[in-house]
Amino acid sequence: MALDTDIPLNTLDLPKPPEQTRVVVAMSGGVDSSVVAAHLADQGYDVVGVTLQLYDHGAALAKKGACCAGIDIHDARRVAEERGFPHYVLDYENIFKDAVIDEFADSYLAGATPVPCIRCNERVKFKDLLETAKDLEADCMATGHYIQRKMGPNGPELHRAADPNRDQSYFLFSTTREQLAYLRFPLGHLPSKDATRAMAADYGLAVADKPDSQDICFVPDGNYAAVIEKLRPGAADPGEIVHADGRVLGTHEGVIHYTIGQRRGLGIGGLAEPLYVVKLDVDKKQVVVGPKDLLSTRIVPVREINWLGDEPFESRPEWHLSVKLRSTRPPREAIVRPLSPTTAEVELLMPEEGVSPGQACVFYETEGTRVFGGGWIWRGY
Repeated sequence: MALDTDIPLNTLDLPKPPEQTRVVVAMSGGVDSSVVAAHLADQGYDVVGVTLQLYDHGAALAKKGACCAGIDIHDARRVAEERGFPHYVLDYENIFKDAVIDEFADSYLAGATPVPCIRCNERVKFKDLLETAKDLEADCMATGHYIQRKMGPNGPELHRAADPNRDQSYFLFSTTREQLAYLRFPLGHLPSKDATRAMAADYGLAVADKPDSQDICFVPDGNYAAVIEKLRPGAADPGEIVHADGRVLGTHEGVIHYTIGQRRGLGIGGLAEPLYVVKLDVDKKQVVVGPKDLLSTRIVPVREINWLGDEPFESRPEWHLSVKLRSTRPPREAIVRPLSPTTAEVELLMPEEGVSPGQACVFYETEGTRVFGGGWIWRGY
């Protein structure tokens, strides 16, 4: 549907007055999404808050620092009541288990290091929740993510947040063009999290000083192995710790307790050289260790690519971009060579250590802030 250019755009880039613009806000109960909801309500938008219940409520009430716990649902509802807009809690437990938790467990058992927050955005929040927003006849859906949506000559583009310390583009690379047309990220331009908390204080929100969530919401204490053992009984079978040269150095209590690049906690002290986990061989139940130089990688196979460039992905034999291989690392220059519309070989200009299957490889403009999508790192066979 063509936009009426005679009507001025509101702050959400829609040709309607705020009071005639319905916005569904995905509310986690944290300060970020609460500020988004309060801010849009303050501007006169027709706000509808939606919170997802993603796992067992009883277990959730006993823990802190996770994004979807029972206390967070209470906090989201309280903001809605105080600001005077409707709020709904949707039971997405089965969807979340099928789309996120099961794959998380299976990926770990296969020796990968998954990023379930990306899958949650891709398969739950920006899929099922987005469709729910449309069913509610919302004009758009807003979230508290720190990322920017900017209008370019060919439509909306994804850009990194103004605050590099808060940027969440790594977790949102799989956002499609269609989703981007409907989504809004009102916090992406803010200079810092302090600015968000200041807005929360200005609005009198009780969550203004609420701590940020640190863990995966269904792994509240960071103990991935315990969660996987519960989901997949018998997953922690013992095996050998083997040097890359073939020597058996010791035993372990399950491959799921280790990650690529790990140095501490191997239980094989007394050796002359520091050793790192360089490979997890699930079939042989082996944790393979070796010197640090074995962690260096230049060629990274990537699949399930979501491309956000203006030209088709395969229109060039190679793209000179920067890529991010872990959420905590800066982008590095690389050559991305398409193999199909959704697969590529990524050549790093400088080798990187600890590249792990199951992590995302996100594509960035080298000089600028634009996000060109990305894909999933795999073994290449």
